[in-house]
Amino acid sequence: MILFIWVISLFSQASEKLDTLALQEVQVSAPAFERFGQGQKVLSWNTTQLARLQNQTLSDLLSEQSPVFVRSYGPGMLASPSFRGTSAGHTAIYWNGLPLNSPSLGQSDLSLFPLIAVDHASLQFGSAGALVGNEAIGGSVHLNSKIPFNLSSKLLFSQEIGSFGQSNTHLKWSRSWKKTALQSKYYRHFAENDYPFKDLSLPGTPEKTQEHARVLQEGFVQDFSWRIKPDKLFKSSFWYNRADREIQAPMGSSTQDLQKDESFRWVADYEIIKSQSQWILKSGLVSEKQFFNQSLNQTRQFLLSGEWDYASKGNWSFHMGSRISLIKGELSTYSATDQRIEFFQFSKYQASEKLILSLNLRQQVFGDTFQPFIPGAGLDWKIWKKEEQELTFKFSGGKGFKVPTLNDRFWSPGGNPDLLPEKSWSAESGFEWKKNKLGQTLTFYTLNVDNWIIWLPQGSIWTPQNIKQVISKGIEYSGNTGFTLGQSIWESNWSFSFNKAVPIRGTSKNDASIGKQLPYTPIHQAAIGLKGTWKHWLLSLQGNYTGQRNITADSPKTMAAYKLFHLAASFKGLKMGRLQIPMQFRVQNIFNTDYQAIYLRAMPGRSYHFNLSIQL
Repeated sequence: MILFIWVISLFSQASEKLDTLALQEVQVSAPAFERFGQGQKVLSWNTTQLARLQNQTLSDLLSEQSPVFVRSYGPGMLASPSFRGTSAGHTAIYWNGLPLNSPSLGQSDLSLFPLIAVDHASLQFGSAGALVGNEAIGGSVHLNSKIPFNLSSKLLFSQEIGSFGQSNTHLKWSRSWKKTALQSKYYRHFAENDYPFKDLSLPGTPEKTQEHARVLQEGFVQDFSWRIKPDKLFKSSFWYNRADREIQAPMGSSTQDLQKDESFRWVADYEIIKSQSQWILKSGLVSEKQFFNQSLNQTRQFLLSGEWDYASKGNWSFHMGSRISLIKGELSTYSATDQRIEFFQFSKYQASEKLILSLNLRQQVFGDTFQPFIPGAGLDWKIWKKEEQELTFKFSGGKGFKVPTLNDRFWSPGGNPDLLPEKSWSAESGFEWKKNKLGQTLTFYTLNVDNWIIWLPQGSIWTPQNIKQVISKGIEYSGNTGFTLGQSIWESNWSFSFNKAVPIRGTSKNDASIGKQLPYTPIHQAAIGLKGTWKHWLLSLQGNYTGQRNITADSPKTMAAYKLFHLAASFKGLKMGRLQIPMQFRVQNIFNTDYQAIYLRAMPGRSYHFNLSIQL
């Protein structure tokens, strides 16, 4: 069916002229993983797109608008990503170039990243150890601040109320001049989460009301930019976030766990910009505290890096640098320090107007030894172009790695200081076709992860070992189009992904999980979206399908597939003098679907949300 759509679209003679808009030339500094990531799949959301989702979290964005499966333990609870069958620890997460994954756990909780806190988000798929660094085996998430110069003062106050005791408050102010720019954001998210659910742990699955699942999260973000001279720029961002959560118990359990998370994140860049080159000096700090019941765990990361970017007058571009990370962990069972040094070089060659090649290299020093060299390469080849149509072939391949976490090495009892880094290699190829307002992409990929760390019992003590090896293969297809109906403008997008992720080496030759789909890794996922604008109205509909998942490694029990649909309507025509008063009404889970992402973890049914904002 997919190939049929491609053939029909490619040779269709119907065409629609694009409107031409002349734009003033501006300098754009895209992240290195985008400029040197030829052949790799990347999804991005800009400021306007994220503004429509300001009351939701990174967990909602990935689960509703990407092929990434999010393992959610309940609304506001732990939510972890799974890129192409990999674990949460195989996803690197960055904020303004600063790594955010916990050095003790090696992963992040997506529910603790409100979208109001960032201005731009990107997803990079596949092993990209050379481009991105540690943990980018399945993919990576990049969150960034964007504050342009020469803009007048803007003030936004937003209040949303919703079902199950939900209340979200946002305050955002920005002001920029010729040489300086400021942006301040405050958010407060609260949810009682007292929704009804069917208790599968009891005979007859009686309906109960969810208890002990209250969530309160609030935070503050401050961004600052200063153009010291025309060729010198200083940028700094600070992000404070805290969350108090009653941990939702699984069905059949009466546990009353409490968890508090608190994080301080700071990053600063000093850039020297020349006609063909750019120097970037970066420093950053991430300090995290987690109180689980009465137990305190805290970690601190300090980063310092220097990078040089050069674009020749010919066809070559280069980016190189080094980065040092100092880590300290003080957990309930151990205290430890860690140090990592990385050297990297990216290069891109535009062989012609149709062909771009890239080669990326990274070397890490960890544990006082040089780790295996990490290469990556890719190409974008525009193999066909005619009038308003073009067809591009993409290919990339590379290695990835993940350093054992502090818990893996030092947890007492059971930590294993002799663990090797997990390593991977991946390759993907595909086609990107565009014709006027219609676009389609088709991607084939394979991913091999070796030295996968798994905790196993050694007598009465559990300890991690480099045992597992997993191969993940799949297909990802997506498309989008735009059209008009009368005075209304419509956009539609759709996607489908097939992923087969199975262990080829387990704990023993008789391991029942060998050759079977990894737990909580759907083979099939699909999504469809429709958005229409008419005058001051905006209407959007989003649908998602998540296929059947195995609950355990040996597949004796599975979870049923489910479909979710969400509807939102916005009106931006209400004004009072200089004040603009946009409103939004949305319905999550329109058809009140009874589902679970994780076994015996209740999820809410249909919910209603109303948002009123004041813009000045």
